Amino acid sequence: MKELVVLSGKGGTGKTSVTASLAALAEQPALADCDVDASNLPLVLDPRLRRRETFIGGLRARIKPGLCTACGKCEELCRFDAIFFDGPGNGRVPRTFRVDPSACEGCGVCAHFCVEKAVEMAPTEGGEWFVSDTRFGPLVHARLQPGQGNSGKLVALVREQARHTAQEAGRRLILIDGPPGIGCPVMASLTGVSMLLAVTEPTPSGEHDLERVLALARHFEIPAFVCVNKHDLNLPMTARIERSAAELGATVVGRIPYDSAVTSAQRQGRPVVEYGPDGPAAQAIIQLWKNLSANITNPVSDHCQPVSAR
Repeated sequence: MKELVVLSGKGGTGKTSVTASLAALAEQPALADCDVDASNLPLVLDPRLRRRETFIGGLRARIKPGLCTACGKCEELCRFDAIFFDGPGNGRVPRTFRVDPSACEGCGVCAHFCVEKAVEMAPTEGGEWFVSDTRFGPLVHARLQPGQGNSGKLVALVREQARHTAQEAGRRLILIDGPPGIGCPVMASLTGVSMLLAVTEPTPSGEHDLERVLALARHFEIPAFVCVNKHDLNLPMTARIERSAAELGATVVGRIPYDSAVTSAQRQGRPVVEYGPDGPAAQAIIQLWKNLSANITNPVSDHCQPVSAR
């Protein structure tokens, strides 16, 4: 089974639009949306929910008012300012301490040092994950609750479930729509995949963020490919990005021109290759998929040629 992750160093480069079109072009893929903080792939693929599960993101401290003697040790030791002296009384003291769950980081120091054992570390609901059906294949996606951490853990869960779903459905390719940036969720999306497609744009920030993504690919020894979206808006910058990508060991496999049909397709909730297959952006993505699929079927072949410089 092959896994192709689509990444970008920043949001708004067209990563999800490209992933949705690749899903339409691939032959029966399984899909995973690992941008658990802001999942957008379901907006384009019109999923039909099949399974819904709770994600336990970690532990949070909770003070048992009946055992608290209001000694204040927990408040003294909490470096996150998550403990307040405004909890209910218990007959022994007029007020006790309480924990603000949105500020608690779950370090457990308060529970460890409470001599009365009045603090317990309890599992907390961090979000939900879903398995859905789309017209292109099964989709695993998730939603992290606002203010919750451990998004990397949820991303790992999404990928695990995507592999399981792909095996059940007999799919040989998993397309992963990854989160932006280079942080923990990105590393959880990237680790162990077969190949990476970085979508960038011809701007100085696009060039900078692409270099960061390709540095991650080198660290994990993952074959990296690059696509420049809206390349015709700044041709000199496009050429500069392509040279930089080649120097960093990546192969440029596509250029997508600016096309208003992409926005129209988004409004319709459809990939652009499905909405307007004869348009310039759709044709460029079709060629992009041909370049990528040659490498997916035979990673050591020379069929996946780089796009010639302009």
